[in-house]
Amino acid sequence: MSWGIELWDQYENISNHTHRGMDFMEKYGHFVRDRCTIEMEYATKLRKLVKSYQPKKKETEDPPFTHVAAFTLMLNELNDLAGQHEVIAENLTSSIVKELYGLMKELKDERKRSLSEATKHKSLLQNLELQLDKAKKAYEKSHKDSLRAKLAYERAEADLNLSRADVEKQKISSQMKSQQFEDSKSDYANQLQKFNDLQHQHYTLSMPQVYQSLQDVDEKRIGSFQDFVSRSVEIEKNVFPIIDTCLNGVLKASATIDAKEDSKLVIDKYKSGFEPPADQQFEDLTYLGSTQSINDGSPPLSRTLTPRSADTLRSTSKEKNGKKRGKLFGIFSSQKPDDTKEDYSDLPPTQRRKKLLQKLEAVQQQINQETAARDALQKMKSVYEENPALGDPNSLDKQLAENGDKLDKLRLEQQKFQSYLDEVENKLTPNASLRHNRNSFQAADNISRTSVDTRVSVSNKIQSSHTPQHESSVSPESGVDTTGGTNSDFDQGDFEDDYYQTFPVLGIAKALYNFDASNEGSVAMTDGEEFHVIEEDQGDGWTRVRKMNGEEGFVPSSYIDIELSNP
Repeated sequence: MSWGIELWDQYENISNHTHRGMDFMEKYGHFVRDRCTIEMEYATKLRKLVKSYQPKKKETEDPPFTHVAAFTLMLNELNDLAGQHEVIAENLTSSIVKELYGLMKELKDERKRSLSEATKHKSLLQNLELQLDKAKKAYEKSHKDSLRAKLAYERAEADLNLSRADVEKQKISSQMKSQQFEDSKSDYANQLQKFNDLQHQHYTLSMPQVYQSLQDVDEKRIGSFQDFVSRSVEIEKNVFPIIDTCLNGVLKASATIDAKEDSKLVIDKYKSGFEPPADQQFEDLTYLGSTQSINDGSPPLSRTLTPRSADTLRSTSKEKNGKKRGKLFGIFSSQKPDDTKEDYSDLPPTQRRKKLLQKLEAVQQQINQETAARDALQKMKSVYEENPALGDPNSLDKQLAENGDKLDKLRLEQQKFQSYLDEVENKLTPNASLRHNRNSFQAADNISRTSVDTRVSVSNKIQSSHTPQHESSVSPESGVDTTGGTNSDFDQGDFEDDYYQTFPVLGIAKALYNFDASNEGSVAMTDGEEFHVIEEDQGDGWTRVRKMNGEEGFVPSSYIDIELSNP
């Protein structure tokens, strides 16, 4: 359907309709622009929120609690989610807003040209209509003048009192008026023909073309609006998979939360290693005279604290009188960590041992790095010696000397912290000599637990053969070698029987990872290998196992899955 045919007489309504259409399109452009602003502001505020709640590296736990780690993962996913809102805003701005404003300028120019053309056609028709009215009025006036002149001539000719000259004069006037009437009639007819032709062309050709142009502009506007809406939806749908991935990441992070594991981490973090205070002894005052006690001025009886109970109370007092606890396990607080001593002697034994192990591991890593650097320098020096053109071998001596100094300092530091660790081990376990070097980082200076247990077993075997009538005052747990020689009656078979009887099988263990035995007393294992558990982890992170071939030693407790036998 065409506006030119159906709405030939609705020029004003068409003009107003197209004007409202342009206003609507501009409003939609402002809507998309404002939405882009909101999306960008949302992304910015979301990133700011994530940043403000992101735990600082120096305040995070090591290892972190599962719910804290899940919260950190959730923050990372929300940060990625904010990025997708930025993508939506950028794509809407580049693909919709800019193109929409360009299209609006083009449509407005087209509408303006069409309306200008319509105004021109209407002006021509109006001018011609004015000329027609003027010709018609002249025609009507000449017609009246002609009638009056003719009537005057007829009256003069009938009047016998008038002269022949007067009659002739009236005749000539009548003829002139008649001629003027004929001329105005002809002019009016011509003007009417021109007006009718132009009016027909105006309503059947000129204005329908203008209306069609305005119709095309309006339909283009509506079609473009439909396209913009569809594309804006596609732009948003394109980021849905990534948003869904972010939300799934949050769900996966929540699935990693384990309350039992967090409870275990709390134990690892705060366990002091102290023994609970012993029971108070009953003080029997029956045999002490009350009068004598008062007269002698004896001090009142008081409870004597053992060293361990005193340390326990002191540790508890520190916790009560310490600073306020941090917010949400310290991940959002800005408090600086308290200064600790170099040997961590201000910490409870278990926590001190944990810190010392971490320190020894860090020192060992530095030693490994310096050792690798030394090997690289030595290799480079050998290459220079073989091919002097590549460089001067003597130029590396200074670096090798510096590297050697660093290694010496690191080894001294390692020995120092190892002595601190040995001190803690002696305090934590009464049979410290059996566990003296389970976690030692100096394999050359350590005696393995296997060798210590073997020596104790042998000494007990010899002692039992020499003194069958009484028990030895030195227990195997003390780790003290009570004999200085060997028994000629003792053979390897008896030793192995006694050795295996000392460590019965407690359960089955399965290796979860590969492990290379780098320390004396440990055994290597491969992923999936099974063992017999002969001694459980005593809190130091190592479990004693017996391989299927009879080999025994220690493996990391976190590397195996243990299934203990029912008692």
